Amino acid sequence: MRKLTPVALLCALSAPSLAVAECGEVSITQMSWASNAVVTGVATFIMEQGYGCDVTVIPSDTVPAVTSVAENGEPDIVTELWLNSAGEAYLRLEEQGKIKRVAEVLDPGGIEGWWIPTYLAEKHPELKTIEGIMANPELVDSRFNNCPSGWGCRVVSDNLVRALDLKASGITVFDHGSGETLATSMASAVQSEEPWFGYYWGPTVPLGKYDMTRVKIGDYKPDVHTRNQTQMAENPGVSEFPAATILTAVTTSFGEREPEVVEMLGNMTFKTSTMSALLAWMDENNASAEEAAVYFLSNNTDEWSSWLNASATEKLANVLGQ
Repeated sequence: MRKLTPVALLCALSAPSLAVAECGEVSITQMSWASNAVVTGVATFIMEQGYGCDVTVIPSDTVPAVTSVAENGEPDIVTELWLNSAGEAYLRLEEQGKIKRVAEVLDPGGIEGWWIPTYLAEKHPELKTIEGIMANPELVDSRFNNCPSGWGCRVVSDNLVRALDLKASGITVFDHGSGETLATSMASAVQSEEPWFGYYWGPTVPLGKYDMTRVKIGDYKPDVHTRNQTQMAENPGVSEFPAATILTAVTTSFGEREPEVVEMLGNMTFKTSTMSALLAWMDENNASAEEAAVYFLSNNTDEWSSWLNASATEKLANVLGQ
């Protein structure tokens, strides 16, 4: 990617829309996590500058957004909807014909797992599997960095620890008190090129900033993973974390009203690794989600131009000075 100067970013953000008001009013969610803010920022910029929409961004989270669609038929667009968090409530809305999924906005989705730094994996390839780590605990400093209490990943990881009998191999499980200390432990180890072994997920700043290798826990077994999602499951088993399906969804009424915008949203997919890299760029440059959106659009024309129709592509390129 070509790095834009702050001045160029501000100019792009303040550029007047060259699109005629064609699609009317649109409401779109912005959830409380950084990657969603970027997705919403990119979608909003494209809709405003390429399709002439009057966009209202609605702060929300997964459950309130789904509830609002059920009760009010709004917002029109729900971005970065984690299906495993939306649960049966979202599926019922699909069955009732109130909402429809138009894209998996992250490819291959949300990623979870146990990781080690790539420099450690290159020096000791046997650590790429959980069996290799358990046979050589000293190479990972005999420590597993676990999720904070209350997180869903903590439940699954605790059950995996028991199913693998990880502690019997000489590995101490360190339960972090917050996501911040978990991230800091990774950063401190990687910056010093020391061992680190623990849970993490993406898209996130650390996985965009640091070169990490996912440890092979085993095959993904849906039934086993489902059991492992129950706290202190009676019969925990060994299963890999699956990629989480992450959707863009629209109300059916919006789909009927703005088919060209919905077609664009159906094409808008980011590689999970690309999103992690964008989040790392935001962190390094103290940038806002809106600035990250313009940064992405200014430096990835070949990618986003395939999302849009010809007219919108031309309008957006003019706005971005391309």
